[in-house]
Amino acid sequence: MAGGNLSPRQKMINLMYLVFIAMLALNMSKEVLSAFGLMNEKIESSNTKANTNNANIFAALELKASEQPDKFGEPLNKAKAVKQLSDDYYSYLETLKNRMTEKLSDKSDYEVMDKADFLDQTFFKGGNYSTEGKEFVDKINAYREGVLTILGEGNPEVKEAVKTRFNTGDNGKVKNRDGRPVDWLNYHFEGFPLIASLTKITQMQAEVKSTEEDVFNAMFQGQLKSEISMTNYTTLLEQTKGAYYQGERFDGSIVLGRKDNSTKPNEVELFLDGRKLSASEYEITEGKVKLNVGAGNAGDHKITGNLYFDQDGERLPVEVSQTFSTIPKPNAAVISADKMNVVYRGVANPITISMPGVPDNKVNASAPGLSRSGGSKYVMNPGTGREVTINVTGEIDGKKYPSSQTFRIKDIPRPTGTVSSQSGEVRLPRANLEIATISAMLEDFDFDLKLSVRSFKISVPGQPSVQVTGSKMNSSAINAIKRAKRGDIVQIFDIEASIIGNTSYRLKKVAPVVVEITN
Repeated sequence: MAGGNLSPRQKMINLMYLVFIAMLALNMSKEVLSAFGLMNEKIESSNTKANTNNANIFAALELKASEQPDKFGEPLNKAKAVKQLSDDYYSYLETLKNRMTEKLSDKSDYEVMDKADFLDQTFFKGGNYSTEGKEFVDKINAYREGVLTILGEGNPEVKEAVKTRFNTGDNGKVKNRDGRPVDWLNYHFEGFPLIASLTKITQMQAEVKSTEEDVFNAMFQGQLKSEISMTNYTTLLEQTKGAYYQGERFDGSIVLGRKDNSTKPNEVELFLDGRKLSASEYEITEGKVKLNVGAGNAGDHKITGNLYFDQDGERLPVEVSQTFSTIPKPNAAVISADKMNVVYRGVANPITISMPGVPDNKVNASAPGLSRSGGSKYVMNPGTGREVTINVTGEIDGKKYPSSQTFRIKDIPRPTGTVSSQSGEVRLPRANLEIATISAMLEDFDFDLKLSVRSFKISVPGQPSVQVTGSKMNSSAINAIKRAKRGDIVQIFDIEASIIGNTSYRLKKVAPVVVEITN
């Protein structure tokens, strides 16, 4: 019934009813507002405790890093980076909360925090995000992506939790209760009472603290787990003697040994055949006591003594009792090409020449183009011919034992021309070809030789061939390319190249490259 047809008494009754309904809604709203306020207090209290807890974990990680920088240095750096991100983002949210309540005389009177004006005016403008609204969303996204970047590889559970906590929807959109996509910021903050939004932001701060805790624990516990990981162990062969004769039963045992730098004895006391070793005769590396002593005469030798480790204020010994055998010197040389069973002309080929049991200074090797670079390492620069023989003589107790090995000599294979690092049939726009670099490379070659292009020719359909000096197009070549049409096949041929650092060696003719113009 229209309002104009009602009696004054009926109008009064209807008005009183509306007031009554409003009063009921107001009372219910005040209870909800108070509930939000109490929830906000609890979350803020939890955030304070979380801050203390995170500080303790971070301090423990710092202590570990000071004791074992090689193991905990990188985890600490990641934790520091996440802490800085978290502090900055947490402070931003705290500043926003202070602005939301700065005009309230009593910040604990939650029943008056029923308006949505502040964030509606701050985050939204003309149906879109305001500058501050966009900044609010950008801050969430930046924090999420920043933490994920710092974590890098690994820690999948932590990264998944971060993605979930700071998710801002699919392209900034979420679905409302009707299944319609709406902007994430509108869905979470538009039209909500001030205390509800305040509580939600406090919850976001709690999620920042939870992220900090997850990262700190992952860095700390993850490294401790790595400490006891089996990857820190290696297998060792424990045997009663260092050498066995044919037909004997091998009675060795495979045991685990720790190999990381943190396993270092505090004191070393070792004896070789009863003679105490000096500190210069061994070194400690990766949990190993590496000996630096002569093998002695042929026969069995025994290493005894103790390694001492400090544990719980007490120095505990670990007994050492090992043997090794020194065998008589052999009389056959071992010669191997470090690359393959051939040597290449025009290349410094590395060769290893040794004779088991014979010191390097008692081994002499000779061949055309062969020179010693140090110890058992030689360099072969072969000359003409197709074979080269290396003659080796080893001296044992004044007696010389000869040996030899023949190697094939091969030429460096034919280089391949390239345009912008592409070989064969290439498709390029004219502009790209004009600025392209012409190079040469050795495909599937065992040596990493750098080649330099000295000159080349370019042929454009309908244009005379152009000679170019260097590896870049000159003005004549560029003018010819400009006249090329789409689909034209441009040939780059007669490429002259040389080995950088060895211009005296004449390479085989470089294979040409063709370019199809694409525009």
